[in-house]
Amino acid sequence: MATSSANGGTASSLGDSDNLKGFVLAVVSSAFIGSSFIVKKKGLKRAGASGPSASVGGYGYLLEPLWWIGMVTMIVGEIANFAAYIFAPAVLVTPLGALSIFVSAVLAHFILKEKLQKMGVLGCVLCIIGSTLIVLHAPSESTLNSVEEIWELATQPAFLLYTASAVAVVLVLILYCAPRYGQTNIMVYTGICSIIGSLTVMSIKAIGIAIKLTFEGTSQVAYYQTWIFAMIAITCIITQLNYLNMALDIFNTAVVSPIYYAMFTSLTILASAIMFKDWSGQSANSIASELCGFITVLSGTIVLHSTREPDPPLITDLYSPLSPKMSWYIQGNGDLLWKQKDDDGLLPDFITVRQDYFT
Repeated sequence: MATSSANGGTASSLGDSDNLKGFVLAVVSSAFIGSSFIVKKKGLKRAGASGPSASVGGYGYLLEPLWWIGMVTMIVGEIANFAAYIFAPAVLVTPLGALSIFVSAVLAHFILKEKLQKMGVLGCVLCIIGSTLIVLHAPSESTLNSVEEIWELATQPAFLLYTASAVAVVLVLILYCAPRYGQTNIMVYTGICSIIGSLTVMSIKAIGIAIKLTFEGTSQVAYYQTWIFAMIAITCIITQLNYLNMALDIFNTAVVSPIYYAMFTSLTILASAIMFKDWSGQSANSIASELCGFITVLSGTIVLHSTREPDPPLITDLYSPLSPKMSWYIQGNGDLLWKQKDDDGLLPDFITVRQDYFT
C-alpha cells in the first residue's frame, strides 16, 4: 500500500488528479445538500399543516411533492458526495460539507424567514475557516486493491470497538433519550444522524472503492464483503433520513445544519482515522493543525446555537389567556343579564363574577 507523506501537505492532497476530482464533487454535493434542507422543510411544514407531523411519527410528508423535490435534490448531492469518496479520502471530502451550512443558512433566512443574526454569520465563517484548516492539512489516502483489504481494515479490533460503541450510544439515544428529550433537545436526533453517518461513510467508501476497482477491470461483485457493506450502508441511510426529518421538523434549520455537520464531520474523520489509519505517517504539526480546525468548527457551531431564535412554546393550559374569553354578567338576584366576548366592544356597567375560557 502507498502511505501518506510525512508532512501531509496540500500538494499531496489536492495536486493529485483523483483528489482534485473528489474536491470538485464535494463542493457540488454541498450545494445540492444545503438546498435540500430548505426544500424538505418546506414540504414538512405543508404536510404538518394537514396532518400529524414527522416529529410525532407522522408520514404525511411522503405525499407532499415538495418534500420529494427536496429528496431528489439531496439524492443528487449524495451521489456527488458518493463519487467524491471514491476519488478522495474522507478527511478531505467530509469537511467540505461546511459549504452546505452557508447554503442552508442563507436560504433559510430568505425563504423560511428563520432569521440569521450577525453572530450566526460569524459562526458560519468559523465553520468554514476550521474546515479549510482541515483540508489544507489532510493526509493522502492509502491505495487499496480489493474489497477484502477493506474488510480486513473494518474487522480490526480498534474499529470493531468504535462500531460497537457507536451502536450502543445510538440505541440509548433511540430507546431512552428520544421519547423523553427528542422534542426539546436538538442533540438527540442530530446525534443519532451523526453517529450513524460515520458508519455510513465507511461502508459507502468501501462500496465506492469496489465499484472503482470493478470499472478498472477487477470485479468485486463476487465478494460477499461487498454486499455486506451495501446492506450496512442502506440500513444506516434509512435510519439517518428518518431522524434527520424529525430534527428538521422540530428545530431551526440554520441550527440543525451546522450542528449536524460538526458532529458528523468529527465522527467521520475519527472513524476514518481508525479504520483507514489516515493519520499514520503525518507530522505532529499537521495533526495539530487538523485539531485546531476541529476546534474552530465546533466554536462556530456553538456561536450558531447561541443565536438560535427560541421556538414558540406549545399552549397546553386550558385556561391560557390567549384563548377566546367569554364574560358573564348577573344581577344580585342571580339573573343572567349579559354575556359577551372580549372583542364585542365596551362592557356595560355590570359586575363580572365569572370568566370562562374556551379553546
